[in-house]
Amino acid sequence: MRNHWARWRKLERSVALVLLSCLVSLAQSSRHSESQVEAAYLYNFGKFVTWPSDRVTTSEAFSICVLGKDPFGSVLDETVSGEQIDGKKVAILRITRVPEIRSCNILFVSPSEEKRLRLIFLEAERMHVLTVSDIPHFAERGGTIGLVNESDRIRFEVNRTRAEECHLGLSSELLKVATKVIGGKPGGN
Repeated sequence: MRNHWARWRKLERSVALVLLSCLVSLAQSSRHSESQVEAAYLYNFGKFVTWPSDRVTTSEAFSICVLGKDPFGSVLDETVSGEQIDGKKVAILRITRVPEIRSCNILFVSPSEEKRLRLIFLEAERMHVLTVSDIPHFAERGGTIGLVNESDRIRFEVNRTRAEECHLGLSSELLKVATKVIGGKPGGN
């Protein structure tokens, strides 16, 4: 039975990788807005990250949070409607205070919060939260995943060092699709 679940999980991750790769292509299409592509990335990132076991079991929902001014409107809610990550229903939370980060698995940091990045990164590290933003040079400044616009396509950069500091495991499939990987231990996951 254990082998069956391992094979199923591997198949599920392969399908998710194909979907993530499709997002990169989707980002090229003018039919989809930047916020639609970013919302899809936020949801799919959750499939390629592992959280410490004590963090995963603390909630019945998998929470994607938006800190600060919400650039998504209803797009993020529509993207995750009825979806699950690791067997948990995906919930969208809009938060305004840094201490509320403890409720999040994935945190989108709005550009309106740029002045509070240092404080946000400290709390995210303490609570093992994946940080994502489209703030310029976000991954280089200490965020985990920075969304970047390259030739009118939304791509992403990964800061492996920050992921390790937050005790987050990044799948090799995620790292392969990133346009830039910053830091990390050689031979790490």
